[in-house]
Amino acid sequence: MTSIDLNADLGEGFGRWRLTDDEQLLSVVTSANVACGFHAGDAATMRRVCELAAGRGVRIGAQVSYRDLAGFGRRAMDVPPAELAAEVAYQIGALEVFARAAGTRVSYVKPHGALYNRVVHDEEQAGAVVEGVRLADATLPVLGLPGSRLLEHAGKAGLPAVTEAFADRAYTADGTLVPRGHDGAVVTDPEAVVERSVGLARFGTVASHSGPAVDVRARSLCLHGDTPGAVELARLVRRRLQESGVRVEAFA
Repeated sequence: MTSIDLNADLGEGFGRWRLTDDEQLLSVVTSANVACGFHAGDAATMRRVCELAAGRGVRIGAQVSYRDLAGFGRRAMDVPPAELAAEVAYQIGALEVFARAAGTRVSYVKPHGALYNRVVHDEEQAGAVVEGVRLADATLPVLGLPGSRLLEHAGKAGLPAVTEAFADRAYTADGTLVPRGHDGAVVTDPEAVVERSVGLARFGTVASHSGPAVDVRARSLCLHGDTPGAVELARLVRRRLQESGVRVEAFA
């Protein structure tokens, strides 16, 4: 039977501000990408989400980012490799404290926003992220885009490289994501998102922004939690996957 992991970006709040419905999404997903304080997420938020995830048996992933609270980690930045590696390790370590306190551990690492897109092509930044992961825990899987420099560096460093797909993001013909600033970069029609989810899980293909199908072989499917109706859509995606004969289970 075909299987796939469902992940979502959670803990995306700071102080009294909350963006994601963490508790409801944790009843749907199998892996939680928890913000580690650099683009969102403070200590209390990290602790709360780790406790909720542990209670539901959801795997905890460290969602590392450029240091960019004001821009939600979506602004391009140039960070020296040694500094970036240290900051990645720092974020993982911060989340690990709360994961262990909740009776579990950080199970994988996924970059966020501008860093995620940068390490698709940037050898130096990708290598720095992998070095940061190795500093924190040389056994942690790394979640990223198929064919990215990030996963290439992870594999060379002996870290498990796990491929990821996005049902609600448009793809270019070469299998990369259409930048958010472009028209049609985000797929908003719920039925289209569901159909794309099933197609990605069962066949490893998705229609590109220009029309032709592109191969996207992924072990995990990301469901964005910061869009309107995110919880209902996530539930619908999971139900339709299961009805299509796809087993939903964590990769880590």
